[in-house]
This record gives sequence, C-alpha cells and structure tokens, in this order.
Amino acid sequence: MRWTLADGHPRLEGDPLHVAIDLGAGSGRAFVGGVGSAGLRLTEVHRFHYSPRRVDGHLRWDIDALTAGVQEGLGRARTVAEGLRAPIVSIGVDSWAVDYALLDVDGHLVEDPICYRDERTADAIDAVLASVPRDEMYARTGIQFQPFNTLYQLWAHVRDGLSDRAAHLLLMPDFCHHLLCGSLLSERTNASTTQLLDVRTGRWDEQLFDRLHLPRHLMPDIVAAGTTLGTLRPELSGGRGGPPVVVVAPATHDTASAVAGTPLAPGWAFISSGTWSLVGIERTEPLLSEAAARANLTNESGVFGSVRLLANVMGLWLLESCLREWHQEGRGQDLASLLKAVARVPESAGVVFPDDGRFFAPTSMTRALRASLTDSGQAETDDPVRLTKLILDSLALRYASVVDRIEQLTGHAIEGLHVVGGGSQNDYLNQATANASGRPVLAGPVEATATGNLIVQAIATGELASLDEARRLLSGTLTLRRFEPRDRGRWIEPSRRYRDLEARR
Repeated sequence: MRWTLADGHPRLEGDPLHVAIDLGAGSGRAFVGGVGSAGLRLTEVHRFHYSPRRVDGHLRWDIDALTAGVQEGLGRARTVAEGLRAPIVSIGVDSWAVDYALLDVDGHLVEDPICYRDERTADAIDAVLASVPRDEMYARTGIQFQPFNTLYQLWAHVRDGLSDRAAHLLLMPDFCHHLLCGSLLSERTNASTTQLLDVRTGRWDEQLFDRLHLPRHLMPDIVAAGTTLGTLRPELSGGRGGPPVVVVAPATHDTASAVAGTPLAPGWAFISSGTWSLVGIERTEPLLSEAAARANLTNESGVFGSVRLLANVMGLWLLESCLREWHQEGRGQDLASLLKAVARVPESAGVVFPDDGRFFAPTSMTRALRASLTDSGQAETDDPVRLTKLILDSLALRYASVVDRIEQLTGHAIEGLHVVGGGSQNDYLNQATANASGRPVLAGPVEATATGNLIVQAIATGELASLDEARRLLSGTLTLRRFEPRDRGRWIEPSRRYRDLEARR
C-alpha cells in the first residue's frame, strides 16, 4: 500500500470515492480520493478563492465565490470519478472556525457572513465578562478568550441589530452542508470552538444564552463527526444517475480534521501550521484548571470523543501579510529564495510575541513588526530577509513555550512535535522549532486536513473500521521528514529575550 498525493488522478478504478472540501480563511480546495486495494489515496481537483471585502460597513466573506467554488469542486470531482469508472459515495466539508451564516425560515441567506477579522468585536470580551466572569466562563466552556470567538461575534451582532429574518445560525461548514443537502445541523468539533458549548455535556449552554440575552432559538442541533446529514440535492448530482451521494459531516473544524489525518505517536504534540498555528495534544478529557485558564489554553472537541488541548498561535499570517505588502510595494519576494537567504543568517534578527494584538489585522504588518521591535528595545529592520527570520524564529519560540506549558500543566512529557499542513513544508521553521523546543520534529502530511476529512467519511461509509485503523495505514505508508535539535547554543539568548517578552503579556 502506498500513500499518493500527486498532480494526476488517484488510481482507484472502480473503488468508492469521497469528495473532501477544505475551506481555509480566504481560499478553498476540493479533493477526491478513497480507500482501495492500493491504500488510501487523495488528489486535489480544484482550488478557489473568496477573500473578504467591506460591504455594508463590515468585512464580509464573498459567499457567492465560496459557494461557486464548492460546486465547481464537486463538478470536477465527478469528472475524475467518471474517468476512473468509480462512484462518488459521499462528500463532506471542513472549514475554519467561529464564523457563521444566518438563514431565514426558507433556508435562504439573510446577509453575507461577517469575517472574524472585522472590528465589531473589539470591546466584546470585556462587555461579556461583565455579565459572566472570566473564571466561570472558562469553567463552563473550556475555551480560550479570543475576540473573534462566535460568542463575541453573536453578542456584537445582537448589540448592533440582528435581522428579524434570521431563523437559523449555521457555522460555515454547516452552511455548506445545508447547500448540499438541506441539513440544518451543526457538527460538534466546530461547535465546540464557539465558546457557547457546555464543555461537559457537549450541548449549547442554555444559561449562557439566557444571561447574555443571546438568541438560543437560532442554534441548530449538534451531531458528532461521521454523522450522515442527508443526500446530495438532485440539482447538484449532475443528472448522470448512479447511486445517491450522501453528505457526511467530517470533523468540520479544519484543525480537528487535520489532527484526525495525522499519524500522531503517543506522547507527541501536534502543530497544524498555516495562516494560524494550532499547537496542542490529544486527550480524553478537558483540562479546566485555573492554570490552564491563565495560559489561555482551549479545550476543543476532536473526533470520536477526543479532546484537543491547544493554543491558537497567530501563525504564518505574519509572513503572508508581509509577502503581500512587499508585492504591493514592488519588491515582491520569492518565498523559496527568501527562506534560503534566511538560513544563511547565523545571528538572531530579534524576537516578537506572535500573538500580540497589533498583528491581528494591521494596516501594515511590516510597520507593526518594526514597532514591536522598537517598543522592546531591539533594533528595527525593514530588510525582508531579517523580518522573515524574525517571524519564523519567534513562531518557533512560541511553539516551544506552548508545548512546555502544556507539558507542565498536564504532568505528561511531550517527546516530540508533529507538524502538518502547509507550514510543514517550511524546512527552516521546522528546524527552528526543533532547535527552540529541544525536541525532534516530524513534518507531514501537507494535506492532513483533507486526509482527516476523507478518513471520517470512509469510517462513516464502512470502508474503514476506526480512526486507529486509518492512522496505522498512514503510519506505515507516509514518508515523513524528521528534524533533530541542533545549534542549541545559538538559541539561548533569543529564548531568554522571548521569555521576557511573553512574561509581559
């Protein structure tokens, strides 16, 4: 058996196929794949974009582009399936967390969904915690305090005026499933990120809705990953006959799917690395201690009863923003060449705290980085190579800090870090993470999210018996890259400086 992720189509002639739609915060991809005699295979068939834009006073998602991309991806998957003379048996969508769509009683969109980077929630945390104290909020939900959480978005929406037409609230992957089959349900892994779920029962926290005067009637029933939601609408089937295609809820939170698609060894932490970096471990129960609350760790539902204890780290958003800025200024940078140049810089270029609020949605990321350097008494720079090194080294130090804290709070040693997602291709960052943490790093697969999405569908349709079976299949077939700690002496001073910065937060 071999894992194949290639530009060509997967060799799965006659075997059942699944369509995995993976939506990131601005771009999406469609994959087709399955489990056959050659093992688990997956290939990308479509890539599309739906950047947010300002409409009616808010930063809103281009929902028409998003839904058109999902439908085009499904169409291209059908074409691949026909070429392989194989049936598509299911489809599932995962996405980023916290954002939602409002539907009317007829299931029509009330307004374009607002992006989590919109400024409407700037004062929401303080206002909400005036009614429900921070310690109680954490004990009830187990979720970190981030201004973009669904709780604060919905509170701000109610404050600003919720449309009278609103009858249903669906998180983004649940909205896509509604378009595919009419479902009005919410899958638990994404629902758990909202800070509106009771961490112990896995249901909406009724008291929280009452005390904050939030519209409980809008919230859908919650189902587990692997639930069959319905059958693909006839108008989306292509009119070619064949067996019905079921819509399956994968782990609809992209990080939950990524962790499901990672052959995670016992005692290892995961880093799902992309625009955001999610750094944490799998557990069987939440950690709700005061120390976990102070560390702003979050307890999110995973697949099949697991809990993901993790921290959100700002991630490669910092570098992506700089790359866009340099391009707009006419000094665009080739990332591969930039990373080679970074690797040739032996000395530290400085450190910042990646989760500084100034980096969340700045008008200029390079100015925000320079201001952070100045504020902490470090020499500022506008050189793309040094700024890139600054960002990547700071991320590595942040990852190491989170892992050390989780190890301390759980009392269980973390032996290594397994990096998946787009950031797993960044060899400099992988090596820096090994150096900063003093632990080995495994990198890959890049497409862990789509893999996890497909795995849950295959379990739901009976082609795989369990997640353990799927992970054993991956462990035996994936080729992972390993990075061992080295040059530890060079990291002593940057680590000290970083700890000082983090202590001030």
